[in-house]
Amino acid sequence: MKQVTKGQWGGYDTYILHSRELEVTLLPRLGNNVISLFDVKKQREILRRPDESDQAFFMQKPYHFGMPLLIPPGRIRKGQFQFEGTSYQFDQNTANDNHIHGLHRTQAWCVSDIEEDEDGCAVTTEFRTEDDPHWMEQFPIPLKFEMTFRLQEARLTQTLKVTNLGDHRIPFGIGYHTWFMIDGEPERWNLKLPVNSIYELNDELLPSGDLIPLGDLEALNTGMNMQGTNFDTALRIGEEQPVEALLLRDDGYGLRYTADENLFRHWVLYTKGPADQFLCIEPYTWLANAPNVSDDASFTGLLTIEPGQSQNLSTVLEMIYPEI
Repeated sequence: MKQVTKGQWGGYDTYILHSRELEVTLLPRLGNNVISLFDVKKQREILRRPDESDQAFFMQKPYHFGMPLLIPPGRIRKGQFQFEGTSYQFDQNTANDNHIHGLHRTQAWCVSDIEEDEDGCAVTTEFRTEDDPHWMEQFPIPLKFEMTFRLQEARLTQTLKVTNLGDHRIPFGIGYHTWFMIDGEPERWNLKLPVNSIYELNDELLPSGDLIPLGDLEALNTGMNMQGTNFDTALRIGEEQPVEALLLRDDGYGLRYTADENLFRHWVLYTKGPADQFLCIEPYTWLANAPNVSDDASFTGLLTIEPGQSQNLSTVLEMIYPEI
């Protein structure tokens, strides 16, 4: 069962990684998204999967399904920022003429490698920003992205390698807008998420630069029931806290979602209204509007990549099954 097969979605090739526990469906030619994570043991979708009838909406807002990669994540005020003397202007594509969720949408990635071995299977994909003129208009330094998806039993590891092919140091940040299903039963699900404060947001949902106490959300540190929650909330991870989300159902079934502790310093929780069908648990390296919030990279998480250098960023999703 540790193999990679091909399928179709909306006229585009998919690549499906198989283990005894999971089937992971990739859509490389439309933004390299994981559009499905199917639990074979429990016969359920773990992620919000787009139907083929959703294709028009998916093309417009691909970050509403699966595990979409945001480069960079969140809003940027008026789509503008400066870095080391260079001015950048991103599309003003949301309310108040701000920018939201970065330059990576439905660009076509190419499959460069497929591996199948005793331990699992993997697919590696690549994308060069020079292949997208609109990306280069907004961010003119060429980058190369390589993403490896590796499935081992009930664990999916995503490793993104970004290489600066240009002549200038660049600011960089990513996030994953990951949509976990809670099946219309929020009362059955509890989230444990080690965090120490909330990023205050202004009326345009941009961080003010101030932190506020967790208040009732202190319960996230021990396990908070999702019934009655309504999240669109940015949270800071403390210096000594692990970058780990634990989402468990009342029968002990669930998942653990982790990320590189030295790179990912923020979580965003989002329920799209009162929690019902899904819960977005989003690891970010870069706080929304990072270049405009503060020059302190230890606060915003803004990464820099030198010319010719690469940065690797990894996340791991592992399913948890109750003992029988």
